[in-house]
Amino acid sequence: MNKTPISAEKNGLLTLRRPDDFHLHLRDGEILKAVLPFTTKQFARAVVMPNLNPPVTTVAAMEAYREIILAAVPQGHDFTPLMTLYLCDDTLPEVIRVGHQKGILTAVKWYPAGATTHAEYGVTSVSRIRGCLDILQALGIPLLIHGESTRPDVDIFDRERVFIEDTVMELRCNYPQLKIVLEHITTQDAVRYIQEQEDGLTAATITPQHLLFNRNVLFNGGIRPHYYCLPVLKREYHRQSLLKAATSGDRRFFAGTDSAPHPRTAKLAACGCAGIFNAPSALECYATAFEAAGALPHLQAFVSEYGARFYGLPLNTGTVTLARQPLILPEPLVVTEHVQIDPFPGEVSLNWRLVGNE
Repeated sequence: MNKTPISAEKNGLLTLRRPDDFHLHLRDGEILKAVLPFTTKQFARAVVMPNLNPPVTTVAAMEAYREIILAAVPQGHDFTPLMTLYLCDDTLPEVIRVGHQKGILTAVKWYPAGATTHAEYGVTSVSRIRGCLDILQALGIPLLIHGESTRPDVDIFDRERVFIEDTVMELRCNYPQLKIVLEHITTQDAVRYIQEQEDGLTAATITPQHLLFNRNVLFNGGIRPHYYCLPVLKREYHRQSLLKAATSGDRRFFAGTDSAPHPRTAKLAACGCAGIFNAPSALECYATAFEAAGALPHLQAFVSEYGARFYGLPLNTGTVTLARQPLILPEPLVVTEHVQIDPFPGEVSLNWRLVGNE
C-alpha cells in the first residue's frame, strides 16, 4: 500500500503526493519539446489530448506519438503519458478494442465537430458513434467529452449547459455503465449535473484558469487574448461554483489543466486561437486557488488522488514540495526564432512556488 504524504503546510512548505494532469495538450514538433519539461517537472502522468493536425485516430498514431513524447522527456524526470484516441464519425470499434488490448489506450476523446482547436474532424452525431460507445462501456474505457454545443443559435456562454441538456443526459440514459468525464467544466450547471450522478461513473476535470478568473478578465482594459480559452471563462457565480466543487472533497472533481500552448502570433491575431499555456504554473495556480478558499487540506486529493482512482490507476509514490513564495513566471518561451509562447497568468501574482520533487 502506498504511504500517503501529509498534505499540510509546515514552516511555509507544502508537501503533496506527486500529482497527475488529466487533461493536457502537448502539440508536436519543436513546441512539444519546449513545453513538455514544464509538465514533467511536477506531474507524474498526464492524459495527452489527441487533437493534432492530423489527429490521433489510429493505434499506430497513438504508439508513435507516445514514443515521440517519451523521447522528449528530460533526463531525470519520471513521466508517463496516458494516450487518447480522437473519436470521429468513422472510428471503428475495433480500433478501440485493439488499443485497449495493447495497453496503449487510456481514454477516447469526443470533440463535437468544430467546437475547438482541430475539432473539424470531430463527431457530428451520436448516431454515428454508437458502436464505439458500446465497446467503451463494455471495456470500461473513459469517454472524455468537450461538452459544448456547436449549434449556431446557441450563445457561446450557454454552450456547455445546452450540450449537457441536449446530449449528455440522453447519453447517460442510453449508456448507464459508460465512464464519462466532462472535460474542463465551466458552469454551475455542469457542477450540478455531476453532483446529481450517484453512479461513480461520471466525473469532471477543472482547470486552474476557471478556478481563478471570471470572464471580466478577458476585457480588463482591453481585449486580453491570453485569457481566451474554450470553453470561455464564465460569470463569477459560475467560478464560485467550480471553486466550491473542487475544494469540497468530492472525488468526482479532479485536476485537468487543459494547458494548450499556441505561438504568440496565433494568439495575438485578428482571429486568435483559443488556449492557455498554464503548464509553467499549473500546480501553483491550483494551490493559490485552494488557499484562497481556505481549502489547502483538500488540494492533494484533487490533484493527486481523485483522478487516478477514477481511471483505476495506482497512486503515485513520489512527492512535490511547494514553498510559500511568490512565483516569478518565466519569460516568453522561445521555441524557434519565429515562435514564442507566452506563459499564463502573465499579470497575476501567485502565492506558491514549486521547489522540489522526489
